[in-house]
Amino acid sequence: MRIGIFSQPASVDKAVEHARLFADMGFGSFWMPQIFGIDALTTLAVVAHEVPGIEFGTAVVPTYPRHPSMLAAQARTVQQVAGGRFSLGIGLSHQMVIEGMFGMSFDKPVRHMREYLDVLTPLLRGEPADATGETLSAHLALDIADSTPVDVLVAALGSQMLRLTARMAQGTATWMTGAGTVESHIAPTITAAAAEAGRPAPRIVCALPVAVTDDEAGAREMAARDFAVYGMLPSYRAMLDREGVDGPADVAIVGSASVVRDAVERFFAAGATEFVAVPFTDRDATLEVLASML
Repeated sequence: MRIGIFSQPASVDKAVEHARLFADMGFGSFWMPQIFGIDALTTLAVVAHEVPGIEFGTAVVPTYPRHPSMLAAQARTVQQVAGGRFSLGIGLSHQMVIEGMFGMSFDKPVRHMREYLDVLTPLLRGEPADATGETLSAHLALDIADSTPVDVLVAALGSQMLRLTARMAQGTATWMTGAGTVESHIAPTITAAAAEAGRPAPRIVCALPVAVTDDEAGAREMAARDFAVYGMLPSYRAMLDREGVDGPADVAIVGSASVVRDAVERFFAAGATEFVAVPFTDRDATLEVLASML
């Protein structure tokens, strides 16, 4: 059973501290987002240099603000430090972010991701990129020695994006998606598309808020407040609707140790290859219970 921990540290030093703790507890991976804080790739390069015995990943880096050739150079540099322990999670972000904050077009996001991967994936394998798209092109190679190829995980939730991911990447990384939806939609869609394309079975990395607590009602109230935005973003809203729930608090894994263990195990039964916990309250108890499952 492969379990990782997601953390959003405020500093590089704090990221090193978190990763060392998670590694010492036996967790398989440490994941960071790229939102509006410290740079995840720069941070993970430092963490990988300082902390052995654990894998690292981004969940996720938005594609639009970084040309794929530049992201490939960053990712392969991290991999050079990590010695093969790094996976690159990427995602579209959301229309309100890309258009409203960055002032960029969010037109035809599936086309954007396809053209992005046309450039990114060969460069991450150490091969030249020779791609001419409608919005993204690259004709170049990277000279980065001693860098193991980097797995790409796409934050794919819709059917078109899952099928694209199956053909062009190593797997998907989900968020705010319940086990029922993983079992009925995510896993069968991406697995069938990979098989049809003659590719290996994809990685399916599923992340959710988790809390081992005696105060389930209070924890769910906290989850409803802290994660409210994800109930309003269209891509996550679609997954919550598929699950038949009202909002993020309903897919958060909250309760006693046995309840949390059963809920995490259900993800593996549903087709997940890795579960990533986001401890949001009662962190010590949550980490201890998850570590006991390893």
